[in-house]
Order: sequence, then C-alpha cells, then structure tokens
Amino acid sequence: MTAWLATNLVAAALLPPLVLILFLAGGLILHRRSPRLAMSLILLATLALYALSTPWVGGLLQKSLEISGPVRATDLETAEAIVLLAGGSYYDATEYGGDTPNAISLERLRYAVRLHRASGLPILVTGGIPGGGNLAEGRILQQVLQDEYAIAPRWVEDAARTTWDNAQLSAPLLKQADVQRIALVTHAWHLRRAVPLFKLQGFDVVPAGTRFARSSLDSVFDLLPTPAGLRDSSFALHEWLGIVWYKLRSIFAEGTP
Repeated sequence: MTAWLATNLVAAALLPPLVLILFLAGGLILHRRSPRLAMSLILLATLALYALSTPWVGGLLQKSLEISGPVRATDLETAEAIVLLAGGSYYDATEYGGDTPNAISLERLRYAVRLHRASGLPILVTGGIPGGGNLAEGRILQQVLQDEYAIAPRWVEDAARTTWDNAQLSAPLLKQADVQRIALVTHAWHLRRAVPLFKLQGFDVVPAGTRFARSSLDSVFDLLPTPAGLRDSSFALHEWLGIVWYKLRSIFAEGTP
C-alpha cells in the first residue's frame, strides 16, 4: 500500500459520509449492550448528516477557508506567472476518448485562462496521477489549453500527487526562469492550504481563487439537505483535515535530524 493510498483511506474514514456511516454502524452494534451510547451515536450521526447536507452549512464551512477576495487586476501587474493546480480527472471518458479534466479542474482552468488573457502571464500547470488514469493531470490540462483555448502553457509539472507536491515540484521549474511572484489559481476553499506551501518554496503568492462560497441564509431551501450541500461540506472538512495534517508534517520534518 502506497503512502498516498494509506493517507487517503484514513482521511476517508475521518470525513463524511463514511465517518457518519461508521457512527451509525457503531450505534446498531451497541444497541443491546449499551442503549444510551448507541442512541447517542445514532442521534449524532443523524444530526451531523442533516447539518452537513444543507447548502447553508456547506457554504459556511467553505467560507471559513477563504483567505482573500477575487484577485484584482492591479495584483496581476506585479505577478510573473500563473500557477494552475489540477483538481482531478474524469478517467476513461468515453465521449472524449480517454482521460479528461473533471469539473473541479475545469473550473480552475477556465479561470486561469481568463487571467492569462487579461494579463498575458505565462501559465504553469501541475498535477500527476494520484488516483488512477493513464495520463497525468498536468498533461491533460496542457492538452485542453492547447486544443480548446489555443494557449500553450510554458511549464508542465506532471508528477505531483498532492498539494504539497504541487509546490515542491513546481518550484524548480519556476525558479529556473527567475519567477518570484506567482498568481496561484485554485478554488477559494483550497487557497488556505495551498498558499503557505508555495510561500515555503520562497514565492510571493497572489491568491487567485475561484468559486467563492455563499454563506447567507436567503431562503428555506438553504436549510434543506441536498447532495450538493454534503459535497461542499465534505470539501471543506477535507481541507481543514489537510491543513492540520500538513502542519503536523511540517513539525515532524523540523524535528528530524
């Protein structure tokens, strides 16, 4: 078992919906031996499932991760490159004849194209093959940029399996070109984890987030559970878990002789 697979299995067990299923299963197993504990586990899982499935809570959790507003044109004037972080692939897409970017990657790619056309800055794409497929995510993004937007990225990093890797493996490519200030394109809820990693590599980072969360309670529908609400909550909790993990990883690395 690879370290990447083990880490993601542990993360899956700590995040919804699997952690809620485990709580429910624990309640069912313990209902005869310890009825109070069993009922507590079932009630906790039920309430958590409801809350995390509402668009309002999902929005609040994602909003808690945002570290900046939309990037301004003046911020791009001093940047020297756009760094686009891949967000996953749609493997073996029959209608495309192979691997293609998933929805998360496409949202980031579209925004990177917008910033490139507004600023003329060169683009670096980064992403390997973390979960399967035949083509690295960086290469898939390169292909889409070239074929569908007539934009050739200047740099392609195709080995990164994590956000940590994105920063470490992109750094040599950028530094070789004397790039010091970058516009980092990813989802707004991902910037809190991604920006510090690129700063650790010595870059001055302009956060260039897309898909900012909406956290206002505008109607009763914001309190109704939906699949999209649970997805948004899961993304946010995954990010907070990743932030804690990277913090612990940094502490352990500093203590290594």
